[in-house]
Amino acid sequence: MSQNKPGQIKFYNGEDLPVELHKVRIVQKLNLKPVDERLKAIEKGGFNTFLLNNEDVFLDMLTDSGTNAMSDNQLASMHQADDAYAGSRSFFRMEKAIQDVFGKKLVLPVHQGRAAENIVSQTFIKKGDVIPMNYHFTTTKAHMELNGGKIYEIYTDEALKIKSDYPFKGNIDIDKLKELIEKYGKENVPFIRMEASTNLIGGQPFSMENMRQVRKIADENGIIMVLDASLIGENAWFIKEREPEYANSSIKDILNEMCDICEIVYFSSRKVSSTRGGGICTNSEELFNKMRDLVPLFEGFLTYGGMSVREIEAMAVGLYETTDETVISQSPGFIKYAVEELDKLNIPVITPPGALGAHVDAMQFLPHIPQKEYPAGALAAALYIISGCRGMERGTISSVRLENGEDLLSDMELLRLAFPRRVFTLSQTKFLIDRLKWLYDNRELVGGLKFVDEPRVLRFFMGRLAPVNDWPQKLIAKFKKDFGDSL
Repeated sequence: MSQNKPGQIKFYNGEDLPVELHKVRIVQKLNLKPVDERLKAIEKGGFNTFLLNNEDVFLDMLTDSGTNAMSDNQLASMHQADDAYAGSRSFFRMEKAIQDVFGKKLVLPVHQGRAAENIVSQTFIKKGDVIPMNYHFTTTKAHMELNGGKIYEIYTDEALKIKSDYPFKGNIDIDKLKELIEKYGKENVPFIRMEASTNLIGGQPFSMENMRQVRKIADENGIIMVLDASLIGENAWFIKEREPEYANSSIKDILNEMCDICEIVYFSSRKVSSTRGGGICTNSEELFNKMRDLVPLFEGFLTYGGMSVREIEAMAVGLYETTDETVISQSPGFIKYAVEELDKLNIPVITPPGALGAHVDAMQFLPHIPQKEYPAGALAAALYIISGCRGMERGTISSVRLENGEDLLSDMELLRLAFPRRVFTLSQTKFLIDRLKWLYDNRELVGGLKFVDEPRVLRFFMGRLAPVNDWPQKLIAKFKKDFGDSL
């Protein structure tokens, strides 16, 4: 066999399979409970996979946030943590890592990515402002709207196509950006936000060329750029893989260039560095000072920001590991394999493969379920029942309800199946694909959901739903006929 790129290994028999570029030294026991017990678990959780107890889950593919596997070096680094409340040496090691990896000299620590969103939103957004972006994220949208802003997603025509070979579906549409600034006035645009990579439309990256084009428009109008860098490592990997100009560039150089284009970079360490925590960084003392006072108010002192110093130490190591191609290639490699195998089976899945996870299109998978009965949520519940695999709904449940009481229907209804870094094996991935194939062949048995307990904000976290009829029982009856009672 010959190795071409990290994680992409050709086998003698012609197969192209992802290979784990790590060895397993610590394991955690998993349980695959019988199907009747899984039904009881999802009923108890209100047909919301967020409300499942993890002891009832076989493969937890809900998210990659805080679930990536830490390395031996990260675990070892935690033993040198300096637990001083102020001026901790651990902070200065993390600060140095951010300066090296992101190229920003001024650092504000926060306890996670949404804390950074809160600080950025409170600092820069005033009532009536508009914020252009390639696509929103749930908590980002909530923070910006709470502070009086209105987001505008100015994605390209390719962004919402399920099946596509367009390499950068996370790009901003430059013409739409120009029109939006002209319509609302540059004085009402506090910043332009770019998310690497766009979570809610399949983890799709943007190109460096698009980022430079956005920078040009921002400069012409005196507007700053803000980068959500939570999946920046994967976005950099796709730039290297898909943008010919960067084929021979290092991940570190690509990361530095991406961050250099933006005045403010914020991130969730739960994603980018396989630890808990987050940060905001900039080279502008003016911008830094505007945000600084909110950190002690909401997070903690300026040298710990709500994180434990052990997490800070592990974050520093994890940031450096994000520049290592053998680390950053692992999740995209497994996602690519899963997406391509599902596509071969004619299961509707977003292509090209993106970051974070495989994204199944619930509207094509379950075309008989209207959007008002939440097909992505129903698909997530059905998959858990027949497999024990926990995915996440990314559709109308993750949206909001309008003032007239109607749902704001989502652009896409996706079942997201996250692939945290260095967590799942190839056989586990094949099990997931097998169960999705069975579910697709029996998809007419799956019905919709309705809310029985609906929080006002971020309802997808804590909301409880119920099936509109007895479809779970019919699904289980067919499953038992095919697999028996024990699975």
